[in-house]
Parts: sequence; C-alpha cells; structure tokens
Amino acid sequence: MRRAIDLAAARVGLTGENPAVGCLIVRDGDVVAEAATAEGGRPHAEEQALALAAERAKGAVAYVTMEPCGERSNGTASCSERLVAAGVTRVVYACPNPHAHSAGRGPARLRDAGLKVEVGLLAERARPLYERN
Repeated sequence: MRRAIDLAAARVGLTGENPAVGCLIVRDGDVVAEAATAEGGRPHAEEQALALAAERAKGAVAYVTMEPCGERSNGTASCSERLVAAGVTRVVYACPNPHAHSAGRGPARLRDAGLKVEVGLLAERARPLYERN
C-alpha cells in the first residue's frame, strides 16, 4: 500500500475533478502491475493496472488507495466491475470514496462477486491525499 500511496501522491493536482489514486496488482507476492490515475482523471488507476497485468491479474490482490468506483459517469465499466472480470480475488483499499458514483457501491459489488475486501490499510497515510475531494 505504501507504493500505491506514493504513486497517488505524485498525481495530486493533475487528475482534474477525479481523485489521485494508486493501484498495485500483486500475485504470489510479486508486483505484476502498478498505475496511478492518469492526468485529467482518466483512465483510473485500477483500469490501467489491470490492463498492464492482463492474465496475471487472475488470483491476484489489488492494493488501492481509495475505494474502487462502483459506477462510471461515462457509462463504461467501473473499476469494481473490471476487478471482478479480471479475476482478482482480494481487494485492499485505504480510504472510502464519498463520491456519488462510489460511496460503497464498488466494495458491495466486489463482495457480492465473492472477492475478499479489506478497508483501512494505511488509511492515516492515504487520507491527506483526499482531503480536497
């Protein structure tokens, strides 16, 4: 999670209205992909990391600085949908996301799909990234 927070911190102020999020995909103890929210806010960190991980995302753990979105304003697949489709088995995130397109929807989708979901890892370190949002 420390690495995900560092990735997100490097994007603060560059992601438009979207929060700066960091994501690592870890399989069998190895980081297979990492990403942060792109300039302007899209693509999201999880979307990019999953694309980089490809098949290596199956059975992996995703470490994300903020709760994966449960719905996208542009109608494309949400990060929670993408994590499920990729075959990730566990998602660990630091902070909840109060935005209307998230606010618990993403974690609920993950749990409903059978993924293990954990919240709060290094939250005190990640929280300052989201104080402006």
